[in-house]
Amino acid sequence: MKGYVLKSQASIDLVQAIHQVGRGGVYLSPHVSHAVVEAYLCKANVPVDPLTPRERQVLQMVGEGRSTKDVATILGISAKTAESHRARLMRKLDIHETAGLVRYAIRRGLVQP
Repeated sequence: MKGYVLKSQASIDLVQAIHQVGRGGVYLSPHVSHAVVEAYLCKANVPVDPLTPRERQVLQMVGEGRSTKDVATILGISAKTAESHRARLMRKLDIHETAGLVRYAIRRGLVQP
């Protein structure tokens, strides 16, 4: 996509967009460009994910409702190791219950609600 014009914009804006895109440029409606900038700025304020890839795997499985035993079997690790990963997740994220881990996994897009 090289350009985006809202239906509510004046026809002169559409003409301007066509010319700009025709010259190889990019055109975004002022309302769209404002939304893009806001989304970018908000994303810049999102804290970096502190989890390792393995912790993310465990979190995803917990978010899917899998038991510690299931997580261990799927990952080919002992139940004690799976429980250690889960405990480390809770400590790192300052979450004290499984429901909190599930909510975090949903917010991070690891599982669908």
